[in-house]
Amino acid sequence: MIDRLDSFSSRFRELETLIADPSFAKDQNRYRETRKEQARLSVIMEARDEYLSVIAQLEDARAMFRDEADAEFREMARGEAHGLEARKEALETRIRELIVPRDPLDDKNIIMEIRAGTGGEEAALFVADLFRMYTRFSDARTWKIEVIDASGTELGGYKEVVFSVSGDAVYENLRWESGVHRVQRVPATEGSGRIHTSAVTVAVLPEMEETEIEIRAEDLRVDVMRAGGPGGQCVNTTDSAVRLTHLPTGLVVIQQDEKSQIKNKAKAMRVLRARLFELEESKKQAERAAERRSQVGSGDRSERIRTYNFPQNRVTDHRVGLTLYKLDLVMQGDLHEIVDALKLQAREAALGAGRG
Repeated sequence: MIDRLDSFSSRFRELETLIADPSFAKDQNRYRETRKEQARLSVIMEARDEYLSVIAQLEDARAMFRDEADAEFREMARGEAHGLEARKEALETRIRELIVPRDPLDDKNIIMEIRAGTGGEEAALFVADLFRMYTRFSDARTWKIEVIDASGTELGGYKEVVFSVSGDAVYENLRWESGVHRVQRVPATEGSGRIHTSAVTVAVLPEMEETEIEIRAEDLRVDVMRAGGPGGQCVNTTDSAVRLTHLPTGLVVIQQDEKSQIKNKAKAMRVLRARLFELEESKKQAERAAERRSQVGSGDRSERIRTYNFPQNRVTDHRVGLTLYKLDLVMQGDLHEIVDALKLQAREAALGAGRG
């Protein structure tokens, strides 16, 4: 482990030299990425310093236990060595977690798509609830949310809502939200008080830059049309809505939220790039289950990653077996405990793979 830590220490010193060079800051993107790497390595360096200190103290305690003639001092040394052994093991576990290679996508902004599945209007209302939940969670972390597309219902729900989230380590924290979310509650439209079960699908797509996903002009068909409102009514008199069709894959993106055709096309291109990247990744990494249809499932009630039971104020994430009886707080954006449990599970899986 010390050899591994020494390599991180060398890299940390190299980054310090780079950042100290005034000319390096001229390349803002590279400078920003380097500062992020330096911040991550500084945490590892702090753990390394503590680890080396504990090892030195442990050697002293063992030497005292081995060489001390006085029985009382030998017993004190034995107790100190025992405590230092425990600290050393805890630090080794922490360091192994810290040095697990980060997914290069972790710092990406995302495009999140939430769609009503089984359950009709009740599912659409829960789409709106989840959108508010993610908005509040993002606000607490000072992330920025921008609505890209939304299809509302008469009762205030959404058939679907597509939005971007930008900020620090967004994908790392929200990537695990992909899948089917099941809700159990008495709908506002239910007069008999019966509990209904509905389902909503969530897809989380890392947002890619133009330079990362190339879309050739000859592979793209662009259609313009008048934007439509609820029930198909026309909401403006100009051809501002845009439909993009990626001919090689058949992916279609329709964008009509903006009054400007140019802005609608720009938003549609962002979504298309994210979907194309996810499609490519699904072919390379089957375990990511990132092909959008398999990522979110069919929207059937039987498929779910999480269940929200309103009568019992209970939320259960089925992947980590975590059940919390504070659904009211979770719906207000208190997702931290669930997100942390999912991140921990991913780190443990990565550590296990590394040992194997």
